[in-house]
Amino acid sequence: MQQKTGRAIEYPLPDDIGWAVIDCLRHGRPPTTTSIVFVRHQPPFEPFGPDQNLYHIITKYTRLAGIAVPDGHRGLHSLRHMVARTLLEHGTALPQIADILGHATVQSTHTDLAIDVAGLQRCALDPEEVFADGRP
Repeated sequence: MQQKTGRAIEYPLPDDIGWAVIDCLRHGRPPTTTSIVFVRHQPPFEPFGPDQNLYHIITKYTRLAGIAVPDGHRGLHSLRHMVARTLLEHGTALPQIADILGHATVQSTHTDLAIDVAGLQRCALDPEEVFADGRP
């Protein structure tokens, strides 16, 4: 369920991610009775609560993995920016990116997208061609 829009949404699960989740459940998950997939790895082994800040966890492991995060973006928000940017760079349409991020409008998505100079250059129009028919 998308928290921002309240709509149910399903995403395709690539095989490698699916196998990684299965491996995590079989070999990395602490003993718990919850049906929630991702749980705390320190007692109590429960799902993350709404008041628990995952910022520090994500920042720590992003740093350990050597993932470069743009200045000013940390925690879960940095992941949103990276997903939005990666989708844009792979030619995903803006309305689809908005749906994936859970935005009600495409305009909301602009804040999650950094300027894609290469993408803008591909869209640039040649003024000579545009005004070739003599009209301003």
